[in-house]
Amino acid sequence: MHHYLKRFIRLMLGLFLYGLGIVITMKAHLGYGPWEVFHAGIGLTANISIGRVSVLAGAVIVAIDVLCGEKLGAGTILNMICIGTFMDIILSWRIIPQAQGFIGQIIYLLTGLVMIAWATYFYISAGLGAGPRDCLMVTLSRRSGLSNGLCKILIEWSAVGIGFCLGGAIGIGTVITSFSGGFFVQYVFNLMKFDARNVAHESLKETLCHWLKILPAQKEQSSVKNCSKE
Repeated sequence: MHHYLKRFIRLMLGLFLYGLGIVITMKAHLGYGPWEVFHAGIGLTANISIGRVSVLAGAVIVAIDVLCGEKLGAGTILNMICIGTFMDIILSWRIIPQAQGFIGQIIYLLTGLVMIAWATYFYISAGLGAGPRDCLMVTLSRRSGLSNGLCKILIEWSAVGIGFCLGGAIGIGTVITSFSGGFFVQYVFNLMKFDARNVAHESLKETLCHWLKILPAQKEQSSVKNCSKE
């Protein structure tokens, strides 16, 4: 139970840091991130909001991940729900000011990318299911033999290319993020001697079964203790 709780805390810490990292990169005001360019391009073409595109794209990517043999875990579902929620909460706090000056913008952008890299390490290493887009990164890495970081760059540049062709706006921040985001992730993984390809993620079914076993066991232990006291 204690070990399981630590994994869940690790997952939620990673998701919170991911949301915080995205907010910091937004406050850099240097252009959309790769996936946001993709979402904006499709949104303009289909005349729907970026948020709705993000949800739909996440669902499609989850389907691709499952078809490629990746497990759909609790972390995958929480990734889709929590990161956006954390972003809204952090933005509502208004504790992160807009970056001032070009140097300040670059510092914000790089800080956000480093935070996202650590966040990726935390929530993937929890083994409760990676996010839809990171599952895609791991799948490509496993099938191609390329590093996680390089696969992340290839996927994000593909997203930027499609989004730009559909009318999504790009800026210098988009270019920096697309080139360096994957390298930051790979650096953190190397620093922690971690390879996402070796993580045996727990499926959503396995997680539910685990908790269904724990709860009756706890009730039984509680009953035994109460009986012993009597």
